[in-house]
Formats: sequence, C-alpha cells, structure tokens
Amino acid sequence: MSLTDTHCHIHESSYPDGEAAYLRAMETGIERLICVGTDVKSSREAIEFAVSHENVWASIGIHPHEAVGDGMKELELLSNNKIVAVGECGLDYFYEHSPRDKQIEILHCQIKLALAHDLPMIFHVRDAFDDFWPIFDQYQGLRGVLHSFTDTQENLTRALERGLFIGVNGISTFARAEEQKKMYASIPLSHLLLETDAPFLTPVPLRGTVNEPAFITHIAQHIVNLQSITLEELSRATERNATTLFFQNK
Repeated sequence: MSLTDTHCHIHESSYPDGEAAYLRAMETGIERLICVGTDVKSSREAIEFAVSHENVWASIGIHPHEAVGDGMKELELLSNNKIVAVGECGLDYFYEHSPRDKQIEILHCQIKLALAHDLPMIFHVRDAFDDFWPIFDQYQGLRGVLHSFTDTQENLTRALERGLFIGVNGISTFARAEEQKKMYASIPLSHLLLETDAPFLTPVPLRGTVNEPAFITHIAQHIVNLQSITLEELSRATERNATTLFFQNK
C-alpha cells in the first residue's frame, strides 16, 4: 500500500524541521510529496526542497492572501522539471487579506501560466465559488484539484462536472456538521486526493501537534471508515488519481 501527500508546506523556512518530517514520511511508506508554494519565496523553496529530495515535487503559486504586489513576473520565471503544478492559487473571501479584484487578477494570470505550460492547478477557494466558477468556465483545458475542500454538496457536484479532483485533509477528521460528513462520504474514489496541508490542519487524533506528511495515514483511515471501503482500495484509487493529475509524464 502506498499514499501520496498532494499538498504540504514542509519546505518552508518557517516549518520546524522539514528534513525530519520528510524522513518520517518515507519511513511511514508515503511514496510522494508535493511541496506547494504560496508566494515567490515559498515557491523557490519548494523547488529547492524537491530538487534535493527523492520523491518530492513542487508546485509554484501565489496564494490569494498574497495577491498583492507584482510577484507574477518572478513566478513566471521559475522553471524546473520538478514542478508538477501551478498553485496554491484561487479566491479567499473569508479572510480577504487581499482585495477581491487583485485576487481575481492574479488568479487569471496563474491560469494562463498553467495553460501555457500544460500544468494542472491547485485551487484554494473559500467562500468565493460564486466568482470562481465563472472564471474557471472562461478557459478550456483546465485541470486541477480543489484543495482542502470543505464546501457544499452543490459545489462538489459542480466540481465533479468540471472534472476537478477533490483534496481531502485533516478537516475531514474533525468536521462536526452532518452535511459536511455526508459530503466527504459521497466523494467518488475516482476524483479523491489525499493531502495534509502540513503544518496546518492536523488530523484527529493528533490535534494540537504540528502536522506532517506522515499523518496522512490518519486521514486515509478516516475516509476508509466513512466510505466503508478498504485501505487498499483507497490507496489504489488515490495513487492512480495523483499520477493522472500530477505525475503522468514524470
């Protein structure tokens, strides 16, 4: 059995000990990690970490919280064969650390970057689907994942209709709303990806500690219990999905 953490931030200088977290992941049997950038600095760090570690890959992007300034010019210059996606990018109207118009502008720029390089995208969308779907639908050939999906059954259906994958992390293990639990249980295996978002969103039963890729086994077990499937079934499906989206030519 193997698993891939499709979204973590252990490469960032602020992470307590990325090297130790990487080694524990490998010891746990985690096959692949994607280190996800959130601005130009973080994206550079993701590439550097990926280059220096086996089975680690990078995604470059500007998070909606960071959608200020002129970072796109620098982002467009980043190039390496370890880059497997563009993101984390999208719209976040829950916090609105950046103006909405700037978030939308930077999202369009990153979509164009992904299409130009035939890369999938890692989308962060929070309280903003009413604006996100019209933007997404303007483009042909977009593919990607809705990272840390916690939204409604309706938006899950819309995502699946558009061929998007659904990223599930530790939030699924401590979600309390029955509607949300039902939503997680209904995600088809054909479109499910596992992620930790380490160091954030540590799953039950490890709440209160710094999250790391090795903890993805707890998320996997929770999904297995929710969907009444075997760990082997989940592993086969999510590994196939990760390969399809990120590693087809790697």
